Amino acid sequence: MLRMTPKECFDQLGSDQPPVLLDVREDWELAIAGLSAAIHIPMDQVPERLAELDKERPVVVMCRSGARSMQVASYLVQNGFPQVFNLEGGILAWSEQVDRSIPSY
Repeated sequence: MLRMTPKECFDQLGSDQPPVLLDVREDWELAIAGLSAAIHIPMDQVPERLAELDKERPVVVMCRSGARSMQVASYLVQNGFPQVFNLEGGILAWSEQVDRSIPSY
């Protein structure tokens, strides 16, 4: 599994072939701080919803600070996803490095 900074991810999202941004946080967390570009699948639902993700596209997994997303990223790699990145620092780092209007919690 690879890592990607929020700035790198932001730049990639504007490309011709953007990665899938997978947010594995809970609903209440998204209500506080969410990204419209992200697909939301809570961490505990990823195994049953794996088919919703495209193995042909890079996947950047995010959570609040990077710990849960690292677990999910490892799971995706173990299940045949060839290009998986953990978003370093999660939404907290995104708020600091990319968009300060996103609140910390």
